[in-house]
Amino acid sequence: MPTLVIEGSQWGDEGKGKITDYYAQIADVVVRSQGGNNAGHTITINNEKFALRSIPSGIFNPHIKNILASGMVINPKQMLEELHGLEARGITKYNLYISNRAHVVLPYHELLDGAYEKYKGDHKIGTTKRGIGPSYSDKANRIGIRMGTFIDEEDFKESLSETLKIKNAELKMLGLEELDLNTIFDEYKIYAKEIKRYVCDTSLLIEEEIERGSKILFEGAQGVMLCLDHGTYPYVTSSSPTGSAVPLNCGIAPSYINNILGICKSYTTRVGEGPFPTEIESDIASYIRERGHEYGTVTKRPRRVGWLDCVELNYARRVSGINYLSLMLLDVLTGLDEIKICYKYEIDGKEIDYMPATIKELNKVKPVYLSLKGWDEDISNVKSFDKLPENAKMYVRKIEELTKASVALISVGPDRSQTIKIKEIF
Repeated sequence: MPTLVIEGSQWGDEGKGKITDYYAQIADVVVRSQGGNNAGHTITINNEKFALRSIPSGIFNPHIKNILASGMVINPKQMLEELHGLEARGITKYNLYISNRAHVVLPYHELLDGAYEKYKGDHKIGTTKRGIGPSYSDKANRIGIRMGTFIDEEDFKESLSETLKIKNAELKMLGLEELDLNTIFDEYKIYAKEIKRYVCDTSLLIEEEIERGSKILFEGAQGVMLCLDHGTYPYVTSSSPTGSAVPLNCGIAPSYINNILGICKSYTTRVGEGPFPTEIESDIASYIRERGHEYGTVTKRPRRVGWLDCVELNYARRVSGINYLSLMLLDVLTGLDEIKICYKYEIDGKEIDYMPATIKELNKVKPVYLSLKGWDEDISNVKSFDKLPENAKMYVRKIEELTKASVALISVGPDRSQTIKIKEIF
């Protein structure tokens, strides 16, 4: 059962798209397990950049089955725009499957997302305002609309009519205009007709592929520290990006998951609000941000930058079951005289090696660093671990020591070819 979960092991934006694309060359199926169009993957192929939001990263290979699983919330309008954009750039042959149990993001979700963020003021979460949280809220409240309902015109209109009574009450409470049933229905029934051909029982499809012996990649959005259950709550997303949540999100047994690859940058970044223990605000942060092009794929917001946090990485490994790490953007650190790694926190004068559960405690922690020497050599074209500068190799080995996880891949640039494979895991 050759399966591999690719997950972000930090606060998202770690480079999952590139690694999924890298392994997709030998995969039969790529599954997006959760999230929505609030997340983005940037993939570089032959120096051409593609920004994906909802579509799985295997879409560029016409032989791969690309699945949007039950744990996702899908904005049909945006997803079709994304597909049409790919088609306009020559990506016309693809296999796409959408779970009939995935939930649909509708106009009122986006309006409510923005309104609630504004209402929270200084306590805002920093969402992308794309309606993801309100859609997951409706799912939990059992008033959401799933794809199976969405593609049935009669069922969709009936469900939309009932849900809109509640949503309009919310919009009115927040000082926004109420929405018209027929206006939404007339627009979205057109999207439903186009999407209908892709909708099926993806849980069944995935199990059939597993039984057939297909190589299956499961890709998540965001990262472990944005997990609704195990992240820096409440500054998190509205689903679980952890490898341990993949079976639930996809409708398969946990025993089907073989390996979990944690994608982590050689430093740490974060978008939006919330605690960030190793954040740095200096010329070094600007240097890393510009060299690493640290701006959001979807939002274009500048990402917050910090040193690598191995307390956080160890936590991610523990709650997700990470077997291996893929170390991204190692080339970005070239030119720094000193590189720091956080290996413990200090709180109220006491050193700890675990993640506190509350924001109050996390805001009090101070990172405890060890320092390593940097390197000046250009590593963007290095093809093997042995050819890396000695100080770069020492940095990688120290990360393995501190995280108790083996580094399987090292990325030294955005292109597929700029990847150093150390271990064969898929």
